[in-house]
Amino acid sequence: MAAVALWLIPFSQVGLWAALAAVVAVGIWASHRVEEVLGRKDPGVIVIDEVAGMMVAVLFLPRTLGVLACAFLLFRFFDIWKPFPAYESQGLRGGLGIVVDDLIAGVYTLVLIMGARMLFGWPR
Repeated sequence: MAAVALWLIPFSQVGLWAALAAVVAVGIWASHRVEEVLGRKDPGVIVIDEVAGMMVAVLFLPRTLGVLACAFLLFRFFDIWKPFPAYESQGLRGGLGIVVDDLIAGVYTLVLIMGARMLFGWPR
């Protein structure tokens, strides 16, 4: 859903940064509240963290179908694998621990796609 929204909404670079800041701030607060209400650590009903991570994954990239599809797949891979320090960041309290691991997965995705574009010109 986040990848589709990033493709359809014509964010400027400043608009994307502003939207990301808002999603992260609201996501941390809301995730913390949902954890408190449900009494569970990082319940699956919380998805705003994935939205924030996908936004980071394409922050400096053109939002073409190829880039978004690749970013989605790589982001999901890193979000599931949770390479250092993403796994460790889940130990942070409340909403911060929920959101930060996805931001890290987004950074890994962004760096990998930027490198692939520089070296191979792909994805377009």
